[in-house]
Amino acid sequence: MNKYSLITIIAILIIISPFAYSVMNIVGAEQLQYKWSDSEKFSFFAMMNNGSIELCNPMPFSISFEKLQIGSFYNAKNIGTYEIMSTTIEPQSSIGVKGNFFTEEYQSTQRMFLTLDYEFGGGEIRVDPNKFIVIVSIHTPIAGIIPYSHDLQISGFELDKIMKNQELYCN
Repeated sequence: MNKYSLITIIAILIIISPFAYSVMNIVGAEQLQYKWSDSEKFSFFAMMNNGSIELCNPMPFSISFEKLQIGSFYNAKNIGTYEIMSTTIEPQSSIGVKGNFFTEEYQSTQRMFLTLDYEFGGGEIRVDPNKFIVIVSIHTPIAGIIPYSHDLQISGFELDKIMKNQELYCN
């Protein structure tokens, strides 16, 4: 093999590497599992007070993401977002990560979350839980510059069940 072929192969590998890494992060983001750190004590009120999530990477390679957001919407209005910033998770392992909750209307969101926690716990229905939607977004840029996010829209009741899940692949 001549030196020009070797240089060409090395150049191709250098160019492809960031894209391969990005593809692994995208696949990993789609497979990421999560639950509340203390799943028996999950409540939307606890999430609003900046609790911790356990993230599980079931893939055989490390994954990284720039940001994980859990956006809460009631009647199509954003009532708050729980956010975890840049994180790397080793292969087939889990980590606990503390997040931050942001809202413009703290008191009304607090009342809404307390009401929904009561309803999901089997209490009397006071607000329509079908109007409570959650969007889980995992942002992982392609090659570090092209924005990409994996979005999952679920009901608030489904998120409640996910966060109270006792078993993850990594456990």
